[in-house]
Amino acid sequence: MSGRFSADAQEKIRVLSDGPLRPALTEIGEAFYRERGSHVEFVFGTSPVIHKKVTDGEIADVLIIQPSFVTELVTAGKVVGGEHPVIGRIGVGLAARADSTARDVSTTQGLRQTLLNADSLIFNNVASGDYFAKVLERLGIAEAVKAKVIRLDPSAVNDRVIHGRGNEICIGVIPLLKTTRGLRFLGPLPAELQSYVSYAAALLTNSPYPQGGKAFNNFLISPAARAALTANGVE
Repeated sequence: MSGRFSADAQEKIRVLSDGPLRPALTEIGEAFYRERGSHVEFVFGTSPVIHKKVTDGEIADVLIIQPSFVTELVTAGKVVGGEHPVIGRIGVGLAARADSTARDVSTTQGLRQTLLNADSLIFNNVASGDYFAKVLERLGIAEAVKAKVIRLDPSAVNDRVIHGRGNEICIGVIPLLKTTRGLRFLGPLPAELQSYVSYAAALLTNSPYPQGGKAFNNFLISPAARAALTANGVE
């Protein structure tokens, strides 16, 4: 460790976070290390999984999750009260295999036709997938594409398309679609159909390294962190 870093910078900061932020947070953790000399260890999962880890008392310094969960966990004494900055929001988009041609998903009509022409529509069995199921109803094609719908665990969706051979389309959160090798990002849902999930950062009451956790929390709203978030599809 370089002498320009303080002794406490050598401590490792542990962060529990919702999975869609992985691409951006990985870059942010590296930038934080370059600036502060502190390593950041991330544990990623779906919101329910991360929420359960905190509820069960898993030791960590920082939590990044949807604001509604933060409010609940403050009441439960798991999260430090006060300001919990919203670091960004993510939307829903579509992707296909990297070797496939572009499709028009920029308008409601273009999206509707693209979905009707697909061999399979693959999306997850958690909140963002539930939302997309409602989008199919709003488009009036839920029954027409019912036989094409495949719902999987979030970790399996992209691989199903990457290793497919037909005209499969996957639907998911934009950061993961844009940064997964083997996928061609087709675009976000049209504005009138889009839905966003926001994420807030909070300090955990059982933090073994509260000073480091606070420093990383503050770094999450820095220009360097904002640039990494934007580059990885987080608005």
